[in-house]
Amino acid sequence: MALEMSGSYDIALPREKVWAALNDPAVLKACIPGCEELEQVSPTELKALVVAKVGPVKARFRGTVLLSELDPPNGYRIGGAGEGGVAGFAKGGAVVRLAEIESGTRLDYEAEAQIGGKLAQLGQRLVAGTARKLADDFFRNLAALGDGAEAPDAAAG
Repeated sequence: MALEMSGSYDIALPREKVWAALNDPAVLKACIPGCEELEQVSPTELKALVVAKVGPVKARFRGTVLLSELDPPNGYRIGGAGEGGVAGFAKGGAVVRLAEIESGTRLDYEAEAQIGGKLAQLGQRLVAGTARKLADDFFRNLAALGDGAEAPDAAAG
């Protein structure tokens, strides 16, 4: 099953700070809903363990995140793949662009994902709705950093 999403978020931080946050494993771990582990393997590769619940299916996804087409502080391409055992797999990527605006930074993204296994059997609407919520939660957590909030507790996601 293929999914496509896009969105735009305004963050009350200078573009350089948003760029730094998007490249800081501790910030990313705190912002990614359900992230239990995030380890930087190289400047452009991270390994992650994320717990996700889609409808009745809850699974731990272990995967790799790769950063490419780096254009600091304007954006990059992020790609990844994860295995969730019997729940299935997910792989995909996103182009993230940062632009200066009067109130700070506008972050735009376009993402695509492929899922398979039990997750794909749940139906496009349920899976797409959950994917959109996870993306919104991530960017809301990131934007909250610009509002003076501390990075959210990873266990709360």
